[in-house]
Amino acid sequence: MPMRWIYISPHLDDAVLSAGGLIYEQTRAGMDVEIWTFMCGFPPSEELSPFAQVLHFQWGISAAAEVVTARRAEDIKAVNILGAKTIHFDFLDCIYRQGKNGDWLYSDVFLPPHEDDQDLSARIAESISARLNPTDQLVCQLGLGSHVDHVLVRRAVDLIPRPVLYDVDIPYLFNSPNELAPQTAGMKENIHRISEPGLSLWQDAITVYASQISSLFESPEAMRGLIKNYCEENGGLRLWSV
Repeated sequence: MPMRWIYISPHLDDAVLSAGGLIYEQTRAGMDVEIWTFMCGFPPSEELSPFAQVLHFQWGISAAAEVVTARRAEDIKAVNILGAKTIHFDFLDCIYRQGKNGDWLYSDVFLPPHEDDQDLSARIAESISARLNPTDQLVCQLGLGSHVDHVLVRRAVDLIPRPVLYDVDIPYLFNSPNELAPQTAGMKENIHRISEPGLSLWQDAITVYASQISSLFESPEAMRGLIKNYCEENGGLRLWSV
């Protein structure tokens, strides 16, 4: 059975943001690479929390179904640039999740997981395990920045009894660099060289997420500079293993 590299992505941009250069290098080398994105389901209704309404306004799209449709289309286009495959799951983004009593669970993305989300990581882990082959290599983000969905997805992957490689959460690494050392304490680091074409296409793929880029970076030019500096300072893209 051929080996697949499976990149676990909380949202429709995270894997490309954090490891796009390596994904390109792997697909160019003939490897089978898939990105599995989890928090990209369609909300059951168009009722939105005040927090979600603000984000929709920033993204320039009002209806939740249109947001998810547009973001999925961005993701497919970005992943195609890198030569990988993409699978979209139907778990809801935290901005759309409601509790057992119907209350909105999150008024910010940088909050601890709500008690009504206590079984979410286990359900995500079950979805991952059901699709895995014995030879697959999982890659998961560390959870830098403490975005609640990143934390929950990291917990899900850690529930699966098999070796995992971890990459950094971009752009949260740039915003919270001091979190990297404690998150990777005791882990082994490996550097993967990124070629000039790989760097360029990584940057190009990120720009495809047009609805998100203004929320993540000061400008597309700033993004390109940060990604380039990350590769130059580290000699490539870093992965960690336990």
